[in-house]
Amino acid sequence: MPLHLSDLLARPDLDLSVTYDVPPHLLARTVEAATVSDLPAPGKWLQGGELLMTIGLLLPKEPAACRAYVRDVAEGGATCLALGLGQGLPYQEAPEPLVRAAEEAGLPLLTVPDGVPFIAVTKAVFDARAQEQRELLQRGFATQRRLTAAATGGGLRPMLAEWTAATGVGAAVLDPLGRLLAAGERAHRTPPAQAQELLARVAAHGLRGSAASTAAGQQLEVQPLGARRLRGLLLLTGRLDDAARSVVPGLVSLLSLELERRHLRDEPERRRRSALLSELLADEDPSADRARDVLQSVGLTAERVRGVVVEAPGGAGGRTGPDVSQEGSAEGAAQEMAADLALALPGGLVRVVDGAAGPVIEAVAGEDLDVREVLARFAPHRPAGIGPAAGPEAVRVSLHQAAGLLALSRASGEPAQARQSQASRLLLDLGDRRTLHGYADTVLGPLDLADHGEELTATLAAWLETGGAWDATSRRLGVHRHTVRNRLDKVMDLTGRRLDDPDDRFDLWLATRIRRGGAPGTGGRPAPPPPGR
Repeated sequence: MPLHLSDLLARPDLDLSVTYDVPPHLLARTVEAATVSDLPAPGKWLQGGELLMTIGLLLPKEPAACRAYVRDVAEGGATCLALGLGQGLPYQEAPEPLVRAAEEAGLPLLTVPDGVPFIAVTKAVFDARAQEQRELLQRGFATQRRLTAAATGGGLRPMLAEWTAATGVGAAVLDPLGRLLAAGERAHRTPPAQAQELLARVAAHGLRGSAASTAAGQQLEVQPLGARRLRGLLLLTGRLDDAARSVVPGLVSLLSLELERRHLRDEPERRRRSALLSELLADEDPSADRARDVLQSVGLTAERVRGVVVEAPGGAGGRTGPDVSQEGSAEGAAQEMAADLALALPGGLVRVVDGAAGPVIEAVAGEDLDVREVLARFAPHRPAGIGPAAGPEAVRVSLHQAAGLLALSRASGEPAQARQSQASRLLLDLGDRRTLHGYADTVLGPLDLADHGEELTATLAAWLETGGAWDATSRRLGVHRHTVRNRLDKVMDLTGRRLDDPDDRFDLWLATRIRRGGAPGTGGRPAPPPPGR
């Protein structure tokens, strides 16, 4: 337990006394350390939480000077001030100006009687602090033993239940997409809105960092889980004391081991679904009913699907990256990335095949899924092609078109998506570059001059590219959807255009696409337009 000022006053061997009627909340202050100083202005040498002792050798006698001295001690963060009394010392009782100044400042003023050396008070404080640390370590070790025992039984929930029972802090484990895997007794079954941004931020950084925040009086913390790749996220809800904080690394390790075990356990099912995709693609002319039955057998019920092809690490792009070095081979890195995509894509129809210049990953996704977001999370910076949406029987054709876009994606540095209509692309290609950029400057000029103009333009472009999907835009930008709405309201105010007006919306989309196409005279080609809604 922390050492409070009242605990020291209760010790008969110290015989400390208060000099005025100190309120109970001041006596409940925590004492972190004890120190001695007779400086006239000791505040700058304090760190906070100290019991500051002095014999008053240089203590001022004037009331105004006493108030200045006490104010300096209080502003330095001292828990209280103690004056040593005794024969041969400057004071045999606390001077009235000092008592009044301490009472006015709300700083407890104690007296240390003759016969009690300052070192006795110092030892009492540090012995109590050492006992507190021992208790924290013992609680931490006990909690770690309980967690380890729960881990031997297997499963996430027993570990989370033991954690909450020992610490009182809620805990939940989610997959990299924020879907709940297991929760303790006091954890939210659905993560609170304040946690969504933290979860997205940590997931975007993989195993490289954690995040914490306090919203509406609730403390939230997110830790990444996994050995070499992100396997999940730990959400802690509640205030952690020092003992609980010391056990968090052990909890993260045990949960990570359990998720790695699950990953290995799910390997046969991933292989089965990979074989199912290969069987579907082997039929050059499957019937619509058979193709739909295959997709529905794995839970992919979308009416229309699209093929996705990703160049695996170590492929033709020449950028091996950390995935290859961690997994030991391009094939291993490709399989790990395919496993991540199988987790993220409903149905899990993903396979690794040999391409012309190395392994590529083929996958099937529903039309409504934000494939770009999934690729940004699980295949960042990898060349990728996204085929057009088609009926289940035409998924083979969609995959073929997606594979043809890899070279374009490699050149542009972002996923390339096949479009059903190329009319606007033709307009951008045939138009004079200076005229087009003049048009874009006219439309977007108010944003260029505004504070955070680049941020507003990027939000507008992302919203238009997702077809006006608020959730998809917020996930792509890593901000809350309310932030997206606020930014777009400001865009409308600055440009005088309405996003619900088809003409205004087309003007804004065309202007953002022109900006992405390169500066005048560079010969840059604009990116293709978003699909119609």
